[in-house]
Amino acid sequence: MKNKEFIAELAGRTGLRQDETQRMMNTLITAMGDSFLEGDSIQLTGFGLFEVKKKLERVMINPNTGQRMLVPPKLVLSFRPNMLLRDKIKKGGAGV
Repeated sequence: MKNKEFIAELAGRTGLRQDETQRMMNTLITAMGDSFLEGDSIQLTGFGLFEVKKKLERVMINPNTGQRMLVPPKLVLSFRPNMLLRDKIKKGGAGV
């Protein structure tokens, strides 16, 4: 689903205009991004957990050349859906 389609769907469900819904989504995304930059996790009840994790430094081998390279540590964003959502998706969207 593209952004415009998602905003239209959300606006229809909330009864808000599309421009208000777009502003709300932009505010939500900005607030979440700011939290991630601070290293905070965000738990959305009924949806899942977004968290920033640190991947450790590791050695990687280039399969073509066999050369060993050091990959520096980095921060990555991960998402873990809650159990009910995960089960619902596994069942193809059928009710849990």
